Amino acid sequence: MTLDIITADSLAPLRHGFFSRRGGASSGVFAGLNCGPGSSDQSEIVAINRSRVAEAMEIGPDAMVSVHQVHSPDVVTVSEPLSEPKPKADALVTDQPGLALSILTADCQPVLFADVEKGVIGAAHAGWRGAKDGVLEATVDAMEALGASRDKIKAVIGPSISQKAYEVGPEFLDGFLKDDPANARFFAGGADDRVHFDLPGYGLHRLREAGVEAEWTRHCTYSDPDRFFSYRRATHEKEADYGRLISVIRL
Repeated sequence: MTLDIITADSLAPLRHGFFSRRGGASSGVFAGLNCGPGSSDQSEIVAINRSRVAEAMEIGPDAMVSVHQVHSPDVVTVSEPLSEPKPKADALVTDQPGLALSILTADCQPVLFADVEKGVIGAAHAGWRGAKDGVLEATVDAMEALGASRDKIKAVIGPSISQKAYEVGPEFLDGFLKDDPANARFFAGGADDRVHFDLPGYGLHRLREAGVEAEWTRHCTYSDPDRFFSYRRATHEKEADYGRLISVIRL
């Protein structure tokens, strides 16, 4: 099966993509393109999947750079391929042609950034915690440090869990309201004391408040099991593990 790659006109002409689960070598709960070395999938199969992504990006596997994601606001500026152990961070930026920045997700927001004119790119893993703690703004700041112009940066949020599928408890809501009472706009009522959180809407808000033009591809990971892996769906279905989607951009 061929790879299924979602792209955005705003990031053109840079080679980039939000890869779905289709077209990979994994089986079972990981069926398809599981690109997560941290999963319990066979490491050699994950390596095959990642090599297929690198080939689609027209680079060698070593040039597809990633970090050890920990739900932080931390950003790594990359000038060459990273060696093991990977730094703990949740975003990467570079101005080096031939390097591809990659992020793994399974409900959290994968966000790809580009200032095409200045030749600076970024990629961020933004779950609720990272987004709340400022990983999106930190990525923009790191791109500016490489010469990007904030008003020229385009950001695209890829497949993420949508509001209708993201039920949370009152303590979650309270944390966001403590930051800013206006954050109530990102929550809708659910059953009993539960509410539904609009993660992509919150991400778009944070990016636009930072002065960046941003959009969401409007794909929900939870609601489309044929196309996307989802941590929350796997948890609800009591599966032993879950696959990781990859999103990549390169100069």
